[in-house]
Amino acid sequence: MAALLWLLIPLFAAVGAAIWATWAARDRTSGDVAELAGYSRFREAMAKSHSGTDAV
Repeated sequence: MAALLWLLIPLFAAVGAAIWATWAARDRTSGDVAELAGYSRFREAMAKSHSGTDAV
């Protein structure tokens, strides 16, 4: 019976590795589109020329 317990350790390690691998390979690009659009708006706003007088 003790030998079966020793054989379960690699089995649990393999299951844990498979779970970790699927979690690490998940698709995380869903938020990039909104962030890139916000950055583009920021760049456009910074590129606009300032109107009015310069305050020194």
